[in-house]
Amino acid sequence: MKIYISFFLFIVVGLSVRASGPLRGQIQAIIEKADAQVGVAVIVDGEDTLTFNNDGHYPLMSVMKFHQALAVAHALEGRGLSLSTPLQIEPQDLLPDTYSPLRDRYPEGGITLSVGELLVYTLQQSDNNACDILFRYIGGVAAADKFIRSLGIGDFALSATEADMHRHPEKCYDNWGTPLSVALLMDKLASGKLPVGAVYTRFIRKALLACQTGRERLPAPLQGTRARIGHKTGTSDLNSKGEWTGVNDAGFVLLPDGRRYVIAVLVKHSRLSLRETEKIIADISAAVYESL
Repeated sequence: MKIYISFFLFIVVGLSVRASGPLRGQIQAIIEKADAQVGVAVIVDGEDTLTFNNDGHYPLMSVMKFHQALAVAHALEGRGLSLSTPLQIEPQDLLPDTYSPLRDRYPEGGITLSVGELLVYTLQQSDNNACDILFRYIGGVAAADKFIRSLGIGDFALSATEADMHRHPEKCYDNWGTPLSVALLMDKLASGKLPVGAVYTRFIRKALLACQTGRERLPAPLQGTRARIGHKTGTSDLNSKGEWTGVNDAGFVLLPDGRRYVIAVLVKHSRLSLRETEKIIADISAAVYESL
């Protein structure tokens, strides 16, 4: 049975009766206490869907590197190329004033790495230089935006590179999405419903399962359980008002009984500390996990 209920803070669409009551109240209480704009989307087994504050435009920050990875996989498959395809990394590709474990490891450039290795840098470590190298490889940000739209995903936009956002912080708002748009895209990966070859999607799933960032966010309450999570984080700098423009996490959770769910928590304009903002995400993650 499907139920459709609207509230001033959230919308519930097709959530199973078992999960809709207590979970709804728990997430509402977490959001109401937050000194931030918090959007949430949860999809259980590809069907039951719960959203809160889904009508806003949330800066994706590095969550967009998940979108990019799917577009890179599509580009490789279209060209008949594998993830081991080599790319030359020149010194000018390694911008000095941005977050980049890749540059830290190879400060002089002049190296060759595979597309797969660059994807590991972007998906597991949120490397900004690797991200922009991959954007150039597939034909720019517009190519990624076009591919994601071809999947039937709306309510998002991609138009800025990492270098663009670094030079002009206001461009962080040009890469935006709703929580549900992110969750729907993540569910396509988790369910194997992407029009991309299995070898590419397995690679991306494996990379997300080994994500090294944001361990105090969605993964925090799953530690010590048999649940497995693959996720992608995004984190801004503080804006001129002392707010975090965007602190995000989105992922898929595989439960030991074979069920799955995807969850996206996007936090905009948080006036809390980074640790307190991450705890909002962790608390919502805990509420969803415990309800299932």
